[in-house]
Amino acid sequence: MRKPNRRILPTIIGVSVLTTLAANTAVLIARGHDGGDPAPSPQEKRARYVAASGSTGLSPSAVAPLGKRLTPHVLVAAPATLPAATIARIRAAKGVKGVEVVDAVQGMVAGKRVGLMGVDPSTFRNYTPKPTAQSDPLWRNVAAGDVAISFTMGSDGGVKLGSQVPVGGNQHQSNLRVGAYATMGIGDVDAVISHATAQGLGMPTGNAMLISVPKTKPAAFIKKLKKVLPKHAKAVAVNPQLDFPKAGSGNAPTSHGQVMTATQVQTVIKAAYSRIGWPYVWGGESEAEGGYDCSGLMQYAFARAGIRLPRVAADQARAGWVIPYSKAVPGDMLIWANDPTAPGYISHIALYIGNGKMVVAPRTGLDVMIQNVYTRNLKGAVRVSPQTAARIAG
Repeated sequence: MRKPNRRILPTIIGVSVLTTLAANTAVLIARGHDGGDPAPSPQEKRARYVAASGSTGLSPSAVAPLGKRLTPHVLVAAPATLPAATIARIRAAKGVKGVEVVDAVQGMVAGKRVGLMGVDPSTFRNYTPKPTAQSDPLWRNVAAGDVAISFTMGSDGGVKLGSQVPVGGNQHQSNLRVGAYATMGIGDVDAVISHATAQGLGMPTGNAMLISVPKTKPAAFIKKLKKVLPKHAKAVAVNPQLDFPKAGSGNAPTSHGQVMTATQVQTVIKAAYSRIGWPYVWGGESEAEGGYDCSGLMQYAFARAGIRLPRVAADQARAGWVIPYSKAVPGDMLIWANDPTAPGYISHIALYIGNGKMVVAPRTGLDVMIQNVYTRNLKGAVRVSPQTAARIAG
């Protein structure tokens, strides 16, 4: 579904940190996995995404109960520990409702380079989507040394719940149990571990933070934030809202260079067709990787027409105007919010080719193919703007 090698984590933390992660010296105990069928209660439905936690050895009080949930609006990351004085100044800034300090790198998890965070399970949970935040077993597993991975990395990428996977840098990795499927609602982040586990892996300490500013536009806040951040620290908005046409307009713009030309549309569709039969590979975006995931396929096809898309589905959904599926035309992208751990988060994308058909990279075990469009969790179509796409791609 995604290859999280873009924006703030790779550009600020980068591959250099990957090569400096030390071998984990902590003792990690493998625990059993409950393969029983989930019951229909909401709690047990959530439990299907959490590995058995009965043998963690942690008391229920090891992780604090869920507090007041806060929406993260801005992510800051730096190559080294953020100064305590800077953090204190931001906490006290007007409009700030919460600041959560975390450890962050581009790390390797199950053979994939992903955004990896070390967190305090007791406090970080308050900044996550509701289903994730509410799961006590999930956060006890993380506190006990498990890694929680995004829903798409697990379900589409084929990384099994309860399995042992290597986590760390390019040269030194330790096996951790996949304790949960849980999307954190942050586009760059596909894996979360505890602070203690992060330090055992040699990750930097406190080099990133999430900021909640509910009554301030993130762009305006970031502009002010730049004045107080240390050199090399950068800030980005966390999952900005999608762009819908103005009320009463009926459709997205259709000309004046704001959308693709007929030639570009034909080129994009032809390029997508050329990938039919290639395997789905989570994080794949080229022949060199042996296949494509859904957003990697979109990036490849649109690049053939000279259009730069951002890398992941949640960002690609902002590469133009979101319109109803009933108004979709060939060359539009279709978007879905299929992730039960982060409701509303765009987790899947495909290329509409007309007549109820689409070209799509579905999931691990299937090839790029033509499918009938399905409407469950479908959030609409994206009328791509080359200029908007390039701006978001950076």
